[in-house]
Amino acid sequence: MSDNDSSTERRAPGSISPRAIGLILIAVLAVIVVLSSFYVVDARERGIVLRFGRYVGRPSLPGLHLKLPFGVDRVFNVQTEVLHKLEFGFRTEEPGVRTVFSTQEFPEESVMLTGDLNIVDVKWSIQYRIIEPDKWLFNIVDGETTIKDVSRSVFNRLVGDRAILDVIGDERQTIQSLAQEEMNALFTSYDIGVRVDAVQLQSVVPPRGAVRNAFEDVNKAIQDRNRLINEGKEAYNQTIPRARGDADRLIAESEGYQAERLNRAQGDVARYLQLYEEYRKSPDVTRTRLYYEMFEDVFKDAEGTDLIDKNLSNFIPLKQLGQELSLGGNQ
Repeated sequence: MSDNDSSTERRAPGSISPRAIGLILIAVLAVIVVLSSFYVVDARERGIVLRFGRYVGRPSLPGLHLKLPFGVDRVFNVQTEVLHKLEFGFRTEEPGVRTVFSTQEFPEESVMLTGDLNIVDVKWSIQYRIIEPDKWLFNIVDGETTIKDVSRSVFNRLVGDRAILDVIGDERQTIQSLAQEEMNALFTSYDIGVRVDAVQLQSVVPPRGAVRNAFEDVNKAIQDRNRLINEGKEAYNQTIPRARGDADRLIAESEGYQAERLNRAQGDVARYLQLYEEYRKSPDVTRTRLYYEMFEDVFKDAEGTDLIDKNLSNFIPLKQLGQELSLGGNQ
């Protein structure tokens, strides 16, 4: 038998030849090369590529990208299109239309000292974005802790510069606006690639106990005062226009009455002047005519009236004469 035949006979049953093992290794290596040569960036992310530990290129846009295999290029995906939220003094358990908050309190985050040496419990939240992922990765060790520390520092200073009544009352909106501006200014100076988009004060109240109860009573009184003021304004807006309308109507009626009386007086004056001219021309005739007209005007609505002269020398049955005249006219 030959040497080849003897070596074949000495191979164990079911064993793999070295050539097959080599092919398997090459295939595995090819798979590893292929798999380690691609990376995917989500739509809400940007990819940061490190080559031998050094940042190269620019942040990768969403999609499929090539990279050097075998760990030469390492990729870190950073969520830049996500609005991150941090809460101070409270925690949200179930967000939604009806948000459910945790009953646990965090006084180490929210209890502060005001400018007039009162203690106040301030709960707030911030919403921020990562706008420069390379700076977020390389210029800061623990980004979230840094953001929390900066936010607490800014709020402690803003609350410490104001009296408790200002913090609880009219200065809330001012504190929110200033806090956002100062946080962004600090993050810009730290060059960590973060921008605060919103600051929201959740609640500003005194600590639990008699002080909080007293402030709640004050707030209720303020709300009652505002409600009564609004009710008074509503009643004013309903009553004053109506009164002005009535006044305008009365003024218009009085002006109409004035014009009527004036016109009537002018007409009477004109009639009296005309009578006076007639009287100057024929005094006796005019006097007699006016005398009869006066009697006619006085007794025109009277019934069963008899007129006699003062000496009873003559009896004048005016009504009968009037009836006879009417009867004569009918005949």
